[in-house]
Amino acid sequence: MKGEETYIEQNEDKLDNKLVDGGELARRHSVVVGNMLIENPLQRYNVAEVANMGRTFALEHGLEDKADLFSNAALVARDPDGFASIPTLSPQEQDDLAYERDHKWKCTRSLIFTVFVCALGAAVQGWDQTGSNGANLSFPVEFGLTPAPTVQARGLAPRAGPASGNGQARGDWIVGVINGAPYMAGAIPGVWISDPLNHWFGRRGEIFLTALVLVATPIASAFSKNWQQLLIIRLIMGIGMGAKAATVAVYSAEISPTRIRGALTMGWQLYVCAGIFLGFAANCVVMDTGKIAWRLQLGSAFIPALPLAMLIYLCPESPRWYMKKGRYTDAFKSYNRLRKTEIVAARDLYYSHVLYMEELSEARGAGYLSRLRDCFTVPRIRRATVAAGVVMLSQQLCGINIIAFYSSTVFKESGFTDRQALFASLGFGALNFVFALPALVTIDTFGRRGLLLATFPGMIITLLGTGLSFLIPFHEGSGSKARLGVVATFVYIFTIFYSVGMGPVCFLYGAEVFPTVQREQGMAFAVFINLFFAALLGITFPAMKTAMTPLGAFCFYAGLSTIALILIFLLVPETKGISLEELDDVFSVPTKAFMRYQVTEWLPYFIKKYLFCNKRTPRPRPIRADYHPHDNLESQRRHSLTNPAYQKA
Repeated sequence: MKGEETYIEQNEDKLDNKLVDGGELARRHSVVVGNMLIENPLQRYNVAEVANMGRTFALEHGLEDKADLFSNAALVARDPDGFASIPTLSPQEQDDLAYERDHKWKCTRSLIFTVFVCALGAAVQGWDQTGSNGANLSFPVEFGLTPAPTVQARGLAPRAGPASGNGQARGDWIVGVINGAPYMAGAIPGVWISDPLNHWFGRRGEIFLTALVLVATPIASAFSKNWQQLLIIRLIMGIGMGAKAATVAVYSAEISPTRIRGALTMGWQLYVCAGIFLGFAANCVVMDTGKIAWRLQLGSAFIPALPLAMLIYLCPESPRWYMKKGRYTDAFKSYNRLRKTEIVAARDLYYSHVLYMEELSEARGAGYLSRLRDCFTVPRIRRATVAAGVVMLSQQLCGINIIAFYSSTVFKESGFTDRQALFASLGFGALNFVFALPALVTIDTFGRRGLLLATFPGMIITLLGTGLSFLIPFHEGSGSKARLGVVATFVYIFTIFYSVGMGPVCFLYGAEVFPTVQREQGMAFAVFINLFFAALLGITFPAMKTAMTPLGAFCFYAGLSTIALILIFLLVPETKGISLEELDDVFSVPTKAFMRYQVTEWLPYFIKKYLFCNKRTPRPRPIRADYHPHDNLESQRRHSLTNPAYQKA
């Protein structure tokens, strides 16, 4: 094309000069995210090479009729903000790119529908938590694990177990195991079967199969005849929950545009919150149905799983999954359904392909176990594994599932009646949902790391406050309501801090930090950490509450939250505003260098500027990724991007 040749001739010498001296071009076009430099690898090539690479990509992947489109798309991917200076773009394509830049929230109906359907999978998880929360007040009595409420004392007296001593301890542990069973089964083997299911059936097929499990098991739990049957059913439910949790957030992240990926992917947490609220509402609706109340509370969790199974195949498959399978024509069709214009779809597909090729050059194996091993042996992937694991672990260390699993029990311990405890838990669910909504905006503005560091201190203080509130005297019939109000207030404030920070970040962070090649294994490990410790918390809290009293239990989790805050500060980098593949730069910074930077440069800056109110404090220099020498890296990248034999390997 004449316009393309003219543009290349005018810019080639200038661009080649910038490539001298170790990649000046890449530095000039770098983006600073969370004080880290993020490089676009296409900026290491001149315009002629990039245009030819885009055309070659189309010809080699069954998109011959789109060769000109992908030539232009490659140039746009090389300099996303400079598309106005590319004369080969048509006026319509220029307008399309400008519209996308200026209207980041304008999404296709297909994208919005897909995010909504995926989020239904999260509602299942939230609803189950609250179903068991309400059922904890009655199913232990029916199965002989706790005494009737009339013989239980108020105040700080232990509540679980049919009697004192060994009998009470046995009841505590059985109730804990039943509550924790879905999360233990989700951790082992649930999350680990997500990779073969994804490999065989795709993202949509895996979600469909797990949705069927999550329709059947809640209904079955409502018909259980003893605690042993209930335990087995909940273990089967956990396998479906774990496999689903390891896939839904990844699917959402893979289909979302970079600039609003956080907001769209956090639909997982938003609908977990919605499921929690609706589950509490269902608990209140059926609480007067007598002995079958707990059966209805557990069984109602099938409601969001049913539309998930019915609607998932109306959504487009993940383009990145198609790309891993070499089905680039299908990937382009999916992107066309998920993006408003063809030029934007082509740009996103080509840029994903370029960086996927780089990931393949770093991946050391193609098998399941070898890819899992890479998560712990390849430095870039290992750092992502550690960061995602810390975030997932921190969600459990903060103690949120004490409230999600046992809020009704905690409120009852503080002096509420059963009815009041259920309505107080409904308030927790409402706040959890309402205060997750602001994160739709803050997640992509303040960032993931920023939200965590800002909200964890508030959670620590409110956990301490909740525990210390149990020191306020309470005597049944005295009319004193002080302890009830103080406990509820601290629990609600804790919920607000959690919903703004850790809640929306947790599964989003794990879904976005891993390379495409290891994304299933990495996310599986991250979800394993989350579900395993959720199970551990669910199993141990009843016995912990009995042994340590609620005062000790909540103060214990305040201490764990402090540890979580330190780990986040030292090990979790920022990821907002960059593509899934560009995250390679973020995790190419050695862990020791990142920790040293946070302690010696960022922390003093924060203290001087925000604690001592010194507005003139200079911002610390950005930390830079640790790459090989430029010449070697350039050779590797050119080989991976231009060698057809390598691309097909």
